[in-house]
Amino acid sequence: MHCPYCRNTDTRVLDSRVADDGGSIRRRRTCPADTGGCGKRFTTVEQMQLTVLKRSGATEPFARDKAISGVRKACKGRPVTEDQLAHLGQDVEDALRLSGAAEIPANEVGLAILGPLRELDEVAYLRFASVYRAFESADDFEDEIAILRAERQVPDSPAELTSAPSG
Repeated sequence: MHCPYCRNTDTRVLDSRVADDGGSIRRRRTCPADTGGCGKRFTTVEQMQLTVLKRSGATEPFARDKAISGVRKACKGRPVTEDQLAHLGQDVEDALRLSGAAEIPANEVGLAILGPLRELDEVAYLRFASVYRAFESADDFEDEIAILRAERQVPDSPAELTSAPSG
């Protein structure tokens, strides 16, 4: 590791700590003056590289911007802000990192997008799902809409089940 101050290649690790739920390692380093360095301290962060395995068999580094780009198209004309898209991108990346796998199939990236997008905007979700799941007819849309409606009608908590008005 080169010292960022004097470019000396002989730096030493003083302390290492796991950060971000195991997704990165924070290292406190020093550039020893006795080996011709400047004696300054600095911190490095090593992040796990997420790799996407494409259907063709090729791999490429995960790019949050690329994932957001696809979602942005589905959100065109919808009341979704760039800030919300950025949060969605972060949520997707966090979910992929928490899976613990360094290589993620492209299919799983799409699946990781669907959940947060459904919460953000149902119309954008339907647009994205129609492309991602290759909807072939209006029936596919109707089936997905029926699922969304059914989930909306299911009470979220046991308290809602018992608080129904008595007649």
